[in-house]
Amino acid sequence: MKIILLQDVKSLGKKGEIVEVSDGYARNFVLPKKLGAEANSKNMNDLKLQKANADKIAKEQLEAAQELAKVLETKEVVVKMKSGEGGRTFGSISSKEIAEEAKKQCGLELDKKKIQLPEAIKSLGVYEVGVKLHTKVTGRLRVKVVEE
Repeated sequence: MKIILLQDVKSLGKKGEIVEVSDGYARNFVLPKKLGAEANSKNMNDLKLQKANADKIAKEQLEAAQELAKVLETKEVVVKMKSGEGGRTFGSISSKEIAEEAKKQCGLELDKKKIQLPEAIKSLGVYEVGVKLHTKVTGRLRVKVVEE
């Protein structure tokens, strides 16, 4: 019997896959637990529509991330810190502070977990910081650290 999986099943496959299982396994385990549905023409058509919709949404998210990456290229966030002699700061700049300043200055909602700092920013100057916007898109944001 052919089954369309509605959820990931460890021994069978991932959600949305069409798998061949024995009739007893389908009747006694997969169908009662709503882990899958019989692969008839109606369910196959529904699966095609769901996949097309998911592809469309994924494409829109990718395009939105690419647009945001272009916007980030033009922006610069200024972060103020107290510093001592030689431009050394007291403490370091974290991704949380960069996200807060980006929201205040540019109106950009950036997740602090998506900001990729190669190493802690501990001195004054201008830095290029990566921002993971999508699995395929990473934007660059300029962060300028100035003395308070």
